[in-house]
Amino acid sequence: MTDYYAALEVGKTATQDEIKKAYRKQAIKYHPDKNPDSKDAESKFKDISEAYEVLSDEQKRQLYDQYGADALKGGVGGRQHPGAGFSSMEDALKTFMGAFGGGASGGGGGGDSIFDSFFGFGGGGGHATEYATQGASKKISIPISFSEAAKGVEKDIVITNHITCETCDGTGAKTQGGIQTCSTCHGHGQVQQSRGFFSMTSTCPRCHGSGKVITDPCGNCHSTGRMRQKQTVKVPIPAGIDDGMRIKMGGFGDAGERGGPPGDLYVYISVKPHEIFHREGDDIIIELPVTFTEATLGCKKDIPTPLGGNCRVIIPDGTQSRKVLRIKGKGLPNVHGHGKGDLLIEIHVETPVHLSDKQKELLNEFQKLETPKNSPQKKGFFERLKALF
Repeated sequence: MTDYYAALEVGKTATQDEIKKAYRKQAIKYHPDKNPDSKDAESKFKDISEAYEVLSDEQKRQLYDQYGADALKGGVGGRQHPGAGFSSMEDALKTFMGAFGGGASGGGGGGDSIFDSFFGFGGGGGHATEYATQGASKKISIPISFSEAAKGVEKDIVITNHITCETCDGTGAKTQGGIQTCSTCHGHGQVQQSRGFFSMTSTCPRCHGSGKVITDPCGNCHSTGRMRQKQTVKVPIPAGIDDGMRIKMGGFGDAGERGGPPGDLYVYISVKPHEIFHREGDDIIIELPVTFTEATLGCKKDIPTPLGGNCRVIIPDGTQSRKVLRIKGKGLPNVHGHGKGDLLIEIHVETPVHLSDKQKELLNEFQKLETPKNSPQKKGFFERLKALF
């Protein structure tokens, strides 16, 4: 390969950023891990790696532009310039790792694994340091009554959490000098192993990625930095909350490790059903039974409300069963503060039973006086039925 610009598909005036971007694109395309059975891909990968190794170095690029690829192989003035003409895939892969921000050698150094860079796990190199992790979040269910959901309530709950050890302030060590740099990874938190031309990175098995080890553990928490403790938490439950809703209590979960932030507590609300009221959103439905005469002649009724007290409703004469009367603003408060729902009263006309002889006699007399105007729904139904046949 002598035309390095053509190999990377860039012009001779390409900037270093353009050269690096072009190389990364093609290196991923022709990488041997993605083309395990292709000799052409392996050859192409070596060619583009050779081209990048030269063009990414301004000194080598200048020699190449003036004298060609031979100048980099010892053809000018008897000087030998390393970097052109890879003899092995290992050299090409080293260039690949360098272009992606990784190192080329193992032993706990600062470079990322070739797999980290190639498959998107790499973080750009650097040393791992002691890291903090957030504590675990928890969830709990609280049963409340319908009235408590309507009016709002504050509940005390007892949970067992991991809390930060007060003796060592979460460090896990008895003294500050009891925390030492891990000798296995030398404080990097990762170790590398080389297998052929592959460099594989894994979390340090001794310090588990923290880069530190505790040599003088805290006797109170046994080097964990945390302790289990029962805590009483007050949970404010807002008025209008519905069954199945969730309240987030930020910071009431387990304490984080190594000074990390605590997790959260999620409280799931379970509302017990009411004997009379039925909820639909913020509206409350109540089924009101009335007698035949009350529905016929009309009446007034005092109806209980979900927030306490009664309200008077007027049932007009001739009210039919299943008719719904609405009283605005007498439902539940919206849990987000957007006003209140309504109280919906569904009328159920009850047919009288266990009639006395006198009652039957009076109803028979009433029946003789009935006209089609008294039962408009009945008249309309039979007229529609007659039309069908």
